[in-house]
Amino acid sequence: MKFVLASQNPHKLKEMNDILSAHGVEVVLESEIGLHVEVEETGSTFAENAMLKAKAVMEASGLPAIADDSGVCVDALNGAPGIYSARYGGPDLNDAERYQLLLNALRGQTNRAAHFTSAIACIFPNGDTIEAEGQCPGTIAFAPQGTGGFGYDPVFFLPPLRKTYAQLTPEEKAAVSHRGKALAVFEKKLEEYLKK
Repeated sequence: MKFVLASQNPHKLKEMNDILSAHGVEVVLESEIGLHVEVEETGSTFAENAMLKAKAVMEASGLPAIADDSGVCVDALNGAPGIYSARYGGPDLNDAERYQLLLNALRGQTNRAAHFTSAIACIFPNGDTIEAEGQCPGTIAFAPQGTGGFGYDPVFFLPPLRKTYAQLTPEEKAAVSHRGKALAVFEKKLEEYLKK
């Protein structure tokens, strides 16, 4: 079974394929089937935005589509950047500039508590849907550490492991991350769905 990932992000593609390939599911980027669907993320939650993206790509491709909407929610910033994580500071910033902006917003702040959330939505051409969500608690580091991952990974610190996301191996990250947890829930729901 082929799913189209409602994203241009090769990192998300790899994380999804690593987990879903065991179920005979191949996940491809929109670009691999000649699509580039721009979706206005007008939802007020990660789950709503994930479903908007999945629905648009399913309608454009005629194939089952899967989308992930995720972001970092910082307690001291009242949950910001939250659903705006990918657009934090405006569309012209790169990942490093975005997390630097976050570090600047937290300068002098002792409460560094934060969590990552991932919402996954899948929609099939017949209208069936599967949704899953995962969270990972952590803190925002005082400076970036590590070279792996993407997005806010260099500044998202996991106290139990004493590492940022960017310092974890892909296997370690899949075991503890918000997307890894959401995909584990999604995997179970997909198994049930495919048995029908």
